[in-house]
Amino acid sequence: MEIRFCGGAREIGRSALVIDETLLVDFGMDSGNPPSFPVGDVSPAAVVVSHGHLDHVGTLPALVSGDARPSVHWTPPTRDLAMVLARDTLTLHGGSYDCPFTETELARLTQVSEPHGYEESFEAAGYEITFYDAGHIPGSAHVLIDDGETRLLYTGDFHTEDQRLVAGTTARPDADAVICESTYADTTRPPREAIETAFVESLEETLWEGGTVVVPAFAIGRTQEMLALCGEADLECYVDGMGTRVTEILLREANQPFLRDADALRRAAGHARFVDGRDGQRERIAEQNTVIVTTSGMLHGGPAMTYVPAIADHPTNKIAMTGYQVDGTPGRDLIETGSAELGDRVHSVSAQVEQYDFSAHADRDGLLAFLESYRDSEILVDHGDRCEAFAADLREDGFEAFAPELGTQYSVA
Repeated sequence: MEIRFCGGAREIGRSALVIDETLLVDFGMDSGNPPSFPVGDVSPAAVVVSHGHLDHVGTLPALVSGDARPSVHWTPPTRDLAMVLARDTLTLHGGSYDCPFTETELARLTQVSEPHGYEESFEAAGYEITFYDAGHIPGSAHVLIDDGETRLLYTGDFHTEDQRLVAGTTARPDADAVICESTYADTTRPPREAIETAFVESLEETLWEGGTVVVPAFAIGRTQEMLALCGEADLECYVDGMGTRVTEILLREANQPFLRDADALRRAAGHARFVDGRDGQRERIAEQNTVIVTTSGMLHGGPAMTYVPAIADHPTNKIAMTGYQVDGTPGRDLIETGSAELGDRVHSVSAQVEQYDFSAHADRDGLLAFLESYRDSEILVDHGDRCEAFAADLREDGFEAFAPELGTQYSVA
């Protein structure tokens, strides 16, 4: 197999790779300012998609412009989440140079969609493809690609530890070569149960003292995790932003089999109050002694632009960050300096600021535990800030491991 790395090689964002110039795996975008897209030209016969995060699906509709109509293969949740993200991209960038597709391409994408379940092999561009549960978000998949001679496993993003929404991956299909993500290859985190306990205790403390807690969270996965934690702890919780739509999508009948416990998420959603943002509603909620889970997770947009300034001046209040903050984002600035540019001005924050690592990616121990099943396979490291360093560590441990460069082609057999 010949693999061309069009995105995600030695970087995080715009994941995309082409197998033998006929099969495309993922086609994401980096949502920076300005956004960036996969490099090189692609004209695949078919596309397979690992999961519904922007850095893996953000540019998909562009593939069906002109006369091109490649079939797109994914799980039902990935399909639904990709469509939500595409519509959001059109809302933010439609009509500008930043958006690589139009409403027309988005409509065409539904026409070429072919959903599949886990461990249900199917044919695409002449390859036998099988999805395995990757334990990252609902519908996320390891992608096994078999051409009859070589079996290539693309891990996509994955987690080996159970989360509220999904169980950790246990799939280890035989493979001659593995393309492995490495997002947290240099991080070892405490057990998730310990992180959850510390988070809930912190929220309870602030509420008991009469404060308000704003929980900035990513719309897909993280919002629902926070919703489930608040529901189990019987904490009053408001939910605002795109996470409200995503929660509804995940509770659709076709998507529930991809959840660890659909009934638990339904109960948590019933316990929460969903916000529509009309008539000064957000300002009134910010004055309450409550928990507010809202986008965006890195404070660069969304309803958080209302909630955080509203509670920022009182030290009894709290901002509980729930994920990684990219360098240069307001979320990173807030954690490092105690102030952040929110909307049109810089706010100094007197409220308490805390950070919790609720990542849906495997940490270093999880990555090594997963790869232990592939000691006799060739390992290609991608999707990380330090791919080369992790590949070098793997080689020292006896693996045949490499970190391909962006835009290069690599052969596996």
